[in-house]
Amino acid sequence: MDLLIANLKKLEKQNYRAYQKIKGQYDFGDFTLSIDHVQSDPYASASRLRAQRAWSLTGLEWLKDCSATYQQAARDFIARRFAELAKQENSLSISLTGQTVLDSTSVLFNQQGIELRFRINLPAEGRDILAKKAINILTFHLPKFIRRATLERELDKTALITHCQVVEDQQALRDQLSANGLVAFVANGSVLPRVAGNCDLPMKEAVPFQAPTTLQITLTTPNQGPITGMGIPKGITLIVGGGFHGKSTLLTALERSIYNHIPGDGREGIVTDPQAMKIRAEEGRCVHNLNLSNYINHLPMGKNTHDFSTQDASGSTSQAAWLQESIEAGASTLLIDEDTSATNFMIRDERMQALVAKGDEPITPLVDRIGQLRDELGISTLIVMGGSGDYLDIADTVIQMHDYQAIDVTAKAQQVIQQHPTLRRNECETPLTAFPPRSLNRSALQKILAEGKFRVSAKGTSSLRFGKEFADISALEQLESSAEINAIGWLCFQLAQQPGWATHPVQELAALLEGEWYSKMPNQGDLAKPRILDAMATLNRLRKAQFKIAE
Repeated sequence: MDLLIANLKKLEKQNYRAYQKIKGQYDFGDFTLSIDHVQSDPYASASRLRAQRAWSLTGLEWLKDCSATYQQAARDFIARRFAELAKQENSLSISLTGQTVLDSTSVLFNQQGIELRFRINLPAEGRDILAKKAINILTFHLPKFIRRATLERELDKTALITHCQVVEDQQALRDQLSANGLVAFVANGSVLPRVAGNCDLPMKEAVPFQAPTTLQITLTTPNQGPITGMGIPKGITLIVGGGFHGKSTLLTALERSIYNHIPGDGREGIVTDPQAMKIRAEEGRCVHNLNLSNYINHLPMGKNTHDFSTQDASGSTSQAAWLQESIEAGASTLLIDEDTSATNFMIRDERMQALVAKGDEPITPLVDRIGQLRDELGISTLIVMGGSGDYLDIADTVIQMHDYQAIDVTAKAQQVIQQHPTLRRNECETPLTAFPPRSLNRSALQKILAEGKFRVSAKGTSSLRFGKEFADISALEQLESSAEINAIGWLCFQLAQQPGWATHPVQELAALLEGEWYSKMPNQGDLAKPRILDAMATLNRLRKAQFKIAE
């Protein structure tokens, strides 16, 4: 610490760039402070620091014997505690992940102890260094925050244990889905509605969820014991009901529950297949060398859909592409909301079939393929549907939302089918085909990076800067944090370091995310482990990315 003070004292009123001289490692007695990156300008991204504290000085050694999920939750708790303390000094910040608990690098456990990774805006007056203020922050306030966030007696141990147990129980519920033939589970008492579209907090005085008797199931947890709720079976599930009764609210809760939530969120008892992918229409996006012939064929002017590319996809084409890309990336469940889908991709009713001959319609609607996806590829689908009863013919389960409560109307749907048989014809002209994965040109990624001075960073949760390109990923609704996007950027960066073509990019991404995945990335605290599904979805949205059909 004394060395850091001495170094800073020499910098008083010097040009801001002189702060670069404080980079390095400093011994504070009970922890080590590493200053890894110093901002070049007061208005540049904040400087990056790490603090390492030995287990023997924390009283938290018992966490090393807990499950990986429990430890992940403990790391999240410590990060939130540090963030709470850092509010006293607004130049300090640490990356948090909202209402979810992700595998983040803001706090890490290693053999030596606990490592905190955070940022600081080093103080200045104009572009002159304020060394005395920097000394006050770095050697007085910061050490207090580090010690209080990593010392058991300074933490609310009851809250820590509750936080970890709640997360551990969620993971236990999710781990039981497949064995019970489920794609999702919603515990009784869950709170689905949020305060607002821009606020992820639970709505006060919302109606607690209650499972219909016919879909009720009880799962076990290591801490809370048995938990009862609604199980959504594998297969094809429709969520129906009148407007404003909670259909999309249920789907949103399910799509966000691929991750665990913090205590008090209201969704602690909701878990979804982690390989569930929300897809939608996305006009204007790029599509790279996809075989879309299962869904789109015989386009005008003889355009080939067996190796289809465009920089400006239509609504139906973009949704078909997203479906095919998700299958390629390993999705086992598809989540779809009719409101954000392309109508002509979802359905073509009997009147439109009579008016426009099949020979003039290149799209095979999803309603005619969805049963094949289930039966031949084992892919489940959960659809919010309010406008087309034709999906009732192939649905395994039908859930009606009424006043934000779920009612199992599967039997009633079967009666409706008998009383009102459909007159539309199935428009599948060819069998459903499973296509091998495309290859990815890693050299093209390297070129994008080089042209943009190798810059990689998230821009909120809607865009990724990757070299020269800004990829629009605003449609990826299941991304929770910019930390995931940062990590996706660095995954792409690692792919780009190898020459030639990656014949199976999904497998390469999986290898990069094994074990201590963060050790293969920069020492940054604003990274969170992403899903391969989202990493591949981002790669597919890089306009200058290059793929090719497998030979």
